[in-house]
Amino acid sequence: MAEEKSTPAAEEQQAAPVAQVETTQNTQEFLDNFNWDKYQEGIERVDESKLEEFEKLVSENFVDTADEDVVVGTVVYLTDREAIIDINAKSEGVISLNEFRYNPDLKVGDKVEVLIDIREDKTGQLVLSHRKARTIKAWDRVNEAHEKEVIVTGFVKCRTKGGMIVDVFGIEAFLPGSQIDVKPIRDYDQYVGKNMEFKVVKINHEFKNVVVSHKALIEADIEEQKKEIIGQLEKGQVLEGVVKNITSYGVFIDLGGVDGLIHITDLSWSRINHPNEVVELDQKLNVVILDFDDNKSRIQLGLKQLEKHPWEALGEELKVGDKVKGKVVVIADYGAFVEVAEGVEGLVHVSEMSWSTHLRSAQDFVKVGDEVEAVVLTLDREDRKMSLGIKQLTPDPWTDITEKYPVGSKHKGIVRNFTNFGVFVELEEGIDGLIYISDLSWTKKIKHPSEFVSVGDTLEVVVLELDVEGRKLSLGHKQTTDNPWDKYETEFALETVHKATISEIVDKGATVVFNDDITAFVPQRHLEKEDGSKLGKGDEAEFKIIEFNKEFKRVVASHTAIFKEEEKRAVKAAVRKQAAKAEEAKPTLGDANEALQALKDKMEGKN
Repeated sequence: MAEEKSTPAAEEQQAAPVAQVETTQNTQEFLDNFNWDKYQEGIERVDESKLEEFEKLVSENFVDTADEDVVVGTVVYLTDREAIIDINAKSEGVISLNEFRYNPDLKVGDKVEVLIDIREDKTGQLVLSHRKARTIKAWDRVNEAHEKEVIVTGFVKCRTKGGMIVDVFGIEAFLPGSQIDVKPIRDYDQYVGKNMEFKVVKINHEFKNVVVSHKALIEADIEEQKKEIIGQLEKGQVLEGVVKNITSYGVFIDLGGVDGLIHITDLSWSRINHPNEVVELDQKLNVVILDFDDNKSRIQLGLKQLEKHPWEALGEELKVGDKVKGKVVVIADYGAFVEVAEGVEGLVHVSEMSWSTHLRSAQDFVKVGDEVEAVVLTLDREDRKMSLGIKQLTPDPWTDITEKYPVGSKHKGIVRNFTNFGVFVELEEGIDGLIYISDLSWTKKIKHPSEFVSVGDTLEVVVLELDVEGRKLSLGHKQTTDNPWDKYETEFALETVHKATISEIVDKGATVVFNDDITAFVPQRHLEKEDGSKLGKGDEAEFKIIEFNKEFKRVVASHTAIFKEEEKRAVKAAVRKQAAKAEEAKPTLGDANEALQALKDKMEGKN
């Protein structure tokens, strides 16, 4: 029936597709010209063999949108927000440009891998996903890149703790901060949003972690440069380098893959406190090679050696005795270093800071940063040494010492220091005198000067001795007052009796205090009382002075001597009385004469 109704025009239309199939030179042309609607409605009939060939062509060239395999599409159009991709399906697919952030240079004609996300959205549009496609293929590519050490390109997405997050084949990989560059990174944000080349250095399949490194690529290039540079290194060679790192002890210089160190002492002829006073990070410098070890892994560099030594520029007119001005740059216990010209220093020894013979620390006179004036004492240009003096700017106080401090004169001084044997007293700057411990007090027994005075106290003194050549003064403090022992010598003379209380029982006796200055010792046997008992602590009694030594300030007393002496006096009185009676019983001279005369007369009468 259908054949009867056919018209020449209809037959011509029916034959057209077949003719086209036969005459089509390539598959794409056939597919483009085939009328799908008529074929589906049965209007057009196709030969079975041709239909089989057609279906074969469709299966070979058209993508089955129900398949979840990753396919390759072509970018056919770009908008501000989307990319139109042709995957040889019934219609083109759409992908958001956000999925191509890692590839901002995407353009029409580029081949991209995609996965069919939605076969037909509400508008009938085929929706594709490039991100999902990349994820499916990513692990295969990452593993291959790791095994074959292939360089990959990744997109730095953002910062994270300790490094950066990098999109590599759609996988978020970790880029440690230490693997970004061979030099320390101070600004991580400069890398965010950029594409960079990396090496896959570690994969953890269990936790799906990937670690990449950009530093590894740089090191590979540097290693080649390093070998070349090391092979050409020579002492004295001047090279250009970049400041890589600054520490408190020196500066690390990148010589183009090889690092060298400039020690802080080789940065400047002048003293510096920290290298950042001379250089700054990333600064380009010319440096000289001073030394290196056998394998040239430790290279010692110098910066100041490229400049003329300041001593060589020091004026020839400078000589011993000249006055100079400078700044205190270093202080030590033994003195201070003064910079009189850039890089030229002189030492002011502590003994040259003051005329005082009692040495003190240099910090007592100056501090770092002080501007001082000094006199050149010695100058050795060959050894580059200079000694300076500050005290020479003022007159020597010992010049007229005999006029200012004659023997016997009284003065006031400040206690500056102690020794076990005495006290040093400063009368004026440069004039110190010594008070021996025995000359501190007339009455007190002092074991150490600190019992009597403190450092900083003001004392009245008398000049006892003066040694001009030896620059020594002997002083006395007790001599400023009368010696109370002159008075006590009479008051507490031998045999005098005084009432006092036993203040302390000591070894071999006891002590009694007569006044603030006189403390007497009572030997054990002299504590005995008249009844045979002994005095104890707190007992009040009379004591007789049995020894008084003004020179050694020694007083010895006795209680026993008081009543023992009374016994002696009683015995002596009785003896005297008996002697008197015996004297009275003796005949007088007159009686004797009379008796002799009578005897004479009697003898003469007989005759």
